[in-house]
Amino acid sequence: MSIKAQPALAYEQASRLYAGVAALDHVSLAVEQGSFMALVGASGSGKSTLLRLANRLDAPDSGRVLVGGQDVAHADPIALRRGIGYVFQNIGLFPHLTIAENIGIIPRLAGRAPVDIDAALDRVGLTPDLASRLPAQLSGGQQQRVGIARALAGEGRVLLMDEPFGALDPVTRDTLGRTVRTLHDALALTTILVTHDMAEALLLADRIVVMAQGRIVADATPREMLGGMAGAEADALVAVPREQARKLGRLADG
Repeated sequence: MSIKAQPALAYEQASRLYAGVAALDHVSLAVEQGSFMALVGASGSGKSTLLRLANRLDAPDSGRVLVGGQDVAHADPIALRRGIGYVFQNIGLFPHLTIAENIGIIPRLAGRAPVDIDAALDRVGLTPDLASRLPAQLSGGQQQRVGIARALAGEGRVLLMDEPFGALDPVTRDTLGRTVRTLHDALALTTILVTHDMAEALLLADRIVVMAQGRIVADATPREMLGGMAGAEADALVAVPREQARKLGRLADG
């Protein structure tokens, strides 16, 4: 009899209150190893809070969060964060450090062997000559690629991404999204992507979780979402890219 693998990340009745208002309301969710999950929903629905609980940037008021079966409340927060890749919308590179120093900082602080910077840059589609530059000398898209390279340099197998492409132009956003999906597959990552772009979620993820008012209101595959099998909230989100596609089709047809 086969033994089911431990989820990479699990929430058990996790709740988080801010000034008496529930940002998360008894959320239970298991993220299987190797899955690519998108979290979607309106602003304030609890998506980012859910991510922050995973590496103890925030803590639940009740319930538990487990990484690899271990309750994060009992983990050293610094060690925990070094083992989980986290990519922010505002990138968060250290402005006074070179690109090489930014990428290599997590292994250095953890006392591990230095990162192969050229290989780390190549993995995210950047050239070695950028290693000695400062973040301000790179474009927004290049900086976000560095942010991804830094997140992967910790060699963790869980990658959390909080609106990582939100400030980028559409072409760069699409290219980076495909890069992340390729890296996810190649490195056998478990990835959670917070996004407001439903089309992006449908195209990149294997599983889409819809949040509203701190609760999970839909949990389905992209095919199920498109087939109208995930409920009213999911249907409303899917309707946006679907209607955009129809309008573009009409424009193309003249």
